[in-house]
Amino acid sequence: MTDFITAADVNTLLGPGWAGGGDETLAVTMANAWLTAKITRPVPEPTPNEVKLAGAQIAKEAAAGRIFAAEDREVVSTSVTAGPVTTAKTFAKGSKPTTSGESFALALLAPWTRRTGTMMLRRV
Repeated sequence: MTDFITAADVNTLLGPGWAGGGDETLAVTMANAWLTAKITRPVPEPTPNEVKLAGAQIAKEAAAGRIFAAEDREVVSTSVTAGPVTTAKTFAKGSKPTTSGESFALALLAPWTRRTGTMMLRRV
Protein backbone atom coordinates (compact mmCIF):
# COMPACT_ATOMS: atom_id res chain seq x y z
CA MET A 1 0.00 0.00 0.00
CA THR A 2 1.22 3.46 -0.89
CA ASP A 3 1.48 6.09 1.81
CA PHE A 4 0.02 9.25 0.31
CA ILE A 5 -0.27 11.05 3.66
CA THR A 6 1.12 10.90 7.17
CA ALA A 7 -0.29 11.99 10.52
CA ALA A 8 2.04 15.01 10.33
CA ASP A 9 0.48 15.97 6.96
CA VAL A 10 -3.01 15.77 8.45
CA ASN A 11 -1.96 17.81 11.50
CA THR A 12 -0.56 20.49 9.17
CA LEU A 13 -3.68 20.57 6.97
CA LEU A 14 -6.41 20.23 9.61
CA GLY A 15 -4.65 21.30 12.79
CA PRO A 16 -4.09 19.33 15.98
CA GLY A 17 -7.09 17.56 17.44
CA TRP A 18 -8.55 16.62 14.04
CA ALA A 19 -9.10 13.04 15.19
CA GLY A 20 -11.28 13.98 18.15
CA GLY A 21 -11.35 10.83 20.28
CA GLY A 22 -10.30 8.59 17.38
CA ASP A 23 -6.98 6.86 16.79
CA GLU A 24 -4.86 9.11 14.53
CA THR A 25 -2.55 6.33 13.36
CA LEU A 26 -5.40 4.01 12.42
CA ALA A 27 -7.30 6.85 10.73
CA VAL A 28 -4.28 7.76 8.57
CA THR A 29 -3.76 4.08 7.68
CA MET A 30 -7.42 3.81 6.68
CA ALA A 31 -7.13 7.01 4.63
CA ASN A 32 -4.12 5.64 2.76
CA ALA A 33 -6.01 2.40 2.06
CA TRP A 34 -9.02 4.39 0.83
CA LEU A 35 -6.81 6.52 -1.44
CA THR A 36 -5.06 3.42 -2.80
CA ALA A 37 -8.45 1.90 -3.67
CA LYS A 38 -9.74 5.05 -5.38
CA ILE A 39 -6.71 6.33 -7.29
CA THR A 40 -6.32 4.62 -10.66
CA ARG A 41 -3.64 6.79 -12.29
CA PRO A 42 -0.01 7.40 -11.31
CA VAL A 43 0.45 10.14 -8.72
CA PRO A 44 3.58 12.28 -9.18
CA GLU A 45 6.22 12.64 -6.49
CA PRO A 46 6.07 14.60 -4.27
CA THR A 47 2.42 13.89 -3.57
CA PRO A 48 0.25 16.78 -4.83
CA ASN A 49 -1.51 18.94 -2.25
CA GLU A 50 -4.93 17.91 -3.60
CA VAL A 51 -4.20 14.26 -2.82
CA LYS A 52 -2.90 15.15 0.64
CA LEU A 53 -5.98 17.29 1.38
CA ALA A 54 -8.26 14.49 0.15
CA GLY A 55 -6.41 12.06 2.41
CA ALA A 56 -6.73 14.43 5.35
CA GLN A 57 -10.49 14.68 4.82
CA ILE A 58 -10.77 10.89 4.69
CA ALA A 59 -8.58 10.51 7.79
CA LYS A 60 -10.92 12.86 9.66
CA GLU A 61 -13.94 10.83 8.51
CA ALA A 62 -12.16 7.59 9.46
CA ALA A 63 -11.34 8.91 12.95
CA ALA A 64 -15.06 9.61 13.40
CA GLY A 65 -15.93 6.06 12.29
CA ARG A 66 -17.58 7.07 9.01
CA ILE A 67 -15.15 5.37 6.61
CA PHE A 68 -15.02 1.57 6.34
CA ALA A 69 -17.96 1.38 8.71
CA ALA A 70 -19.95 -1.82 8.98
CA GLU A 71 -22.50 -2.03 6.20
CA ASP A 72 -25.52 -3.66 7.73
CA ARG A 73 -28.31 -1.97 5.81
CA GLU A 74 -30.57 -4.56 4.27
CA VAL A 75 -32.92 -3.86 1.40
CA VAL A 76 -35.46 -1.56 3.02
CA SER A 77 -38.67 -0.32 1.53
CA THR A 78 -40.57 2.39 3.32
CA SER A 79 -43.77 3.92 2.09
CA VAL A 80 -45.63 6.77 3.73
CA THR A 81 -48.97 8.08 2.58
CA ALA A 82 -50.45 11.31 3.89
CA GLY A 83 -53.55 12.24 1.96
CA PRO A 84 -52.70 12.61 -1.74
CA VAL A 85 -48.91 12.59 -1.13
CA THR A 86 -46.94 9.36 -1.12
CA THR A 87 -43.20 9.01 -0.54
CA ALA A 88 -41.12 5.86 -0.72
CA LYS A 89 -37.49 5.00 0.05
CA THR A 90 -35.64 1.89 -1.03
CA PHE A 91 -32.00 1.23 -0.18
CA ALA A 92 -29.91 -1.36 -1.96
CA LYS A 93 -28.19 -3.92 0.22
CA GLY A 94 -24.84 -2.59 1.38
CA SER A 95 -25.60 1.00 0.44
CA LYS A 96 -24.41 3.75 2.72
CA PRO A 97 -24.63 7.51 2.58
CA THR A 98 -21.58 9.40 1.37
CA THR A 99 -20.27 11.93 3.88
CA SER A 100 -19.45 15.49 2.88
CA GLY A 101 -15.75 14.82 3.57
CA GLU A 102 -15.79 11.78 1.30
CA SER A 103 -17.54 13.72 -1.49
CA PHE A 104 -14.98 16.52 -1.17
CA ALA A 105 -12.10 14.03 -1.26
CA LEU A 106 -13.49 12.38 -4.41
CA ALA A 107 -13.76 15.78 -6.09
CA LEU A 108 -10.13 16.56 -5.21
CA LEU A 109 -9.00 13.20 -6.60
CA ALA A 110 -10.83 13.55 -9.93
CA PRO A 111 -7.61 13.94 -11.99
CA TRP A 112 -6.32 10.63 -10.61
CA THR A 113 -9.56 8.63 -10.68
CA ARG A 114 -10.90 9.22 -14.17
CA ARG A 115 -10.63 6.41 -16.69
CA THR A 116 -7.48 6.65 -18.77
CA GLY A 117 -8.25 4.35 -21.69
CA THR A 118 -11.07 6.40 -23.21
CA MET A 119 -10.47 7.85 -26.65
CA MET A 120 -12.87 10.14 -28.47
CA LEU A 121 -13.34 9.27 -32.14
CA ARG A 122 -14.77 11.52 -34.82
CA ARG A 123 -16.09 10.34 -38.18
CA VAL A 124 -14.64 12.08 -41.18
